[in-house]
Formats: sequence, structure tokens, C-alpha cells
Amino acid sequence: MPMIFPRALVLAGSVCGALPAAADTWPEFRGPTGQGISSATGLPTEWSATRNVAWKQAVPGTGWSSPVVAGGRIYLTTAVLGSGSKTPSLRVLSLDAATGGMVWDTEVFTPAEARPQPIHRKNSEASPTPILADGKLHVHFGHHGTAALDLGGKILWRNRDLGYDAVHGNGGSPVLAGDRLIFSADGSESPFVVALDAATGRVAWKVSRPDGPRQKFSFATPLLIDVAGQPQVVSPGSGAVSAHDPRDGRELWRVRYGGGYSVVPRPVYAHGLLYIGTGYNRADLLVIRPDGSGDVTDTHIVWRTTKGAPLTPSVVVVGDELYAVNDAGLASCWDAKTGAVHWQEKIDGNYSASPIAAGDHLYFLNETGLTTVLRAGRTFTKVAANALDEPTLASFAVVANSLLIRTATHLYRIGLPAAPRPSPSAP
Repeated sequence: MPMIFPRALVLAGSVCGALPAAADTWPEFRGPTGQGISSATGLPTEWSATRNVAWKQAVPGTGWSSPVVAGGRIYLTTAVLGSGSKTPSLRVLSLDAATGGMVWDTEVFTPAEARPQPIHRKNSEASPTPILADGKLHVHFGHHGTAALDLGGKILWRNRDLGYDAVHGNGGSPVLAGDRLIFSADGSESPFVVALDAATGRVAWKVSRPDGPRQKFSFATPLLIDVAGQPQVVSPGSGAVSAHDPRDGRELWRVRYGGGYSVVPRPVYAHGLLYIGTGYNRADLLVIRPDGSGDVTDTHIVWRTTKGAPLTPSVVVVGDELYAVNDAGLASCWDAKTGAVHWQEKIDGNYSASPIAAGDHLYFLNETGLTTVLRAGRTFTKVAANALDEPTLASFAVVANSLLIRTATHLYRIGLPAAPRPSPSAP
């Protein structure tokens, strides 16, 4: 059966910031385009733990997945460890966006079903971000399993058939391409990219990664793009980034980067170019033309840099400029097409979360809950620094004119309170 690719879905990954999605919709990791761009206006630039906070809601369990938002509801995953248990209950929560109140809490995988493996101190059992589409919520817990729920919290399907030997836990989020839910499974051995039928959860295709470096594990989230009418799912892994036909998994092209592993940043696509992080032990930022075929390592890298390249946060493109912060807090602005450096300046803290852009502002959230707001442009301009004083590794989400920030124990809505949802009229 041929796959159907709605135009909006293909374009969501094709031009940075091209889709003016509804301001109250944040459907996946890094937002409507998957690339950290918000169309919202009037986002706050100044706040504290007590000032300009619409609400603060305690979140049970642990998790570094980012919130997703649609229809006045917030959805996020968490792992709850019961008293005396060594394995968590893997759950999905729904919160009211206006008040922060809990709407429902569904257990997706029981403690008996979870597959405990060693985990990094900066990871969790609930790190991949859910994805919303067509009235369904797709949730992914890495090697523990994947599921779909309706927006009332009912489980529609589960898949636990793809367990693998994770290293440091799970991380990469899924992407939707037509009726395929696609994610990478880059464990210690035999890494692969896989697509599930979004309607049933059954495996549609599974493609092994080619032989790569000794360290095979990575945590990147794929990106769906369109190149001259050809949909591509761009999937970074250890040693190489590859593009796949989402219909059957066929590899379209590949760029090798040697021993790079534990790759985390999600690709960004703008100006017909892909911006790719290469992972540990030394971060490089590669800029690639995605119109090749086969191994294009020697022909399709447009420019590359090491200084300022992040190991963990993804980058963001606004207009003709590329912005990033590396893990140690060096913020950078390059010409997106040529790599010319406009500025590189240190901002406070260490970074794991990916930045976002809204209007002419850039938001960078560090690991202690401090957000540095910069003005987008070729001159470094610091607007504000806003502390919550709570650890956080999760990336931002946006709802209406507010920011959502997940800390170790709470979810904050930063900005003006939302208008309450109207009650149904009496008959």
C-alpha cells in the first residue's frame, strides 16, 4: 500500500520555521518544525521561580522528556519508582494547560515489563519526547518499548518486540512520516533504524546500521525533510549520518564522520543544508547538502567547524544565521551558508537542553534551570538571565504566549496565565 505524505507533514521538516503552526500546538521534540522554532509572539523574557509564573505543578517520578501540547492539554512521560521496587512504572501524564492540574495518568509499561539497564546520571527511563498527530499520542521509552494512546489516556497499541542493549539508557525521540513512526535504536551492538505502522504498532521496516566505530551507541532524534519532492528521514548515528526513504527504509545517502559516537543533537534543515552534530569524543558540526546518492562524504560537506560545536544541544537557524550553545556554555552565531563566525561568547552554566527561537529572541536553558535570553542577530546582545534554581535537562515547549520548562520535580508555565477553557453550555 502506498504511503500518504500530507504536504504539511513533509514541509514540517523541510524549511526551518516555514510552518506557522497554531500558537497553542507544540506536537513533538523541538516543536512544530522539529527544529526549535516557535511562531508565538509575546513570549516572556524575564522571570524567576516566583515572578511571571502562571503555575508550577509537581510531576511524579523522573523523566527528561519534553512536554508536548495540543488542544489545551499538555502531555509528558515519566518513570515512577514504587516503594521497594527496583524497576519503574513507565507512565504518560496529561495536564490542563491553563491550570497545570492533572487530567489523567496512564501506566503504559508495568515495572515487570520494564527492562532495567545501567543508566547515565544525566539520563532517565523517560527521556524520549512524545509526538502528537491525528488525535493520537505516540510515546517511546527506548529499549523498554513504544505505544500509542488516544488523548483520553486509553492505550491503543504497545510494542515491546524491539528490545536492545542500551548504553546509558534511552534518549532519541521518534518522528512521524506519513503512517510510519520512525526512530533509531543505537545500542551497544547491532544498531538499527526502524519504522512502526503508526496505526497498529507493527514493524513496517527495520534497517541495520552499517559497520561503524567500536562505540556504537547514540541517542539522536531523526528529522523528516523534503528534497526535490523526495521525503527523507535523516538519522544520525555513531560514525555516520544517513538518510532513508521513509516508505521502505532504503538508504539514500550517507556521510561518515569516523569515530563519532553517543550522538545526541537533532538535525536542522535550512537553506537546503543539513546541520549535523557528530558526537563524542570531539564534537564537530557538519553542514551537508542532502541531494546526493550513496556515500557522499567527500563531495557534499559544505563547511564544518569544531569550536563551538555542541555535543548535546541541537542548533537553531533564524534567517541567515545559525546559533548554538555547546555543553560548556560557549554560544555561537555563524553565517548559516558559509560558516563565517559573527560572534562567540560564553554564557553561564553547562548545557544539555536544546535552544529555541521565537521572534527576535533566542532562549538557552542550562542544567541548573537558568535561561539566558539573547537577541537574534550578528551582534551578541544579552537580554536577560532568569533562574529557577532547579536542575533541568529537558528542552523547552511553547504554549500560546508562555514557555513550559520541566525541572527535576516540577513543570512550570512561564508567562501570563491562560484563559480558562469555556464550560459546555447547558442544553
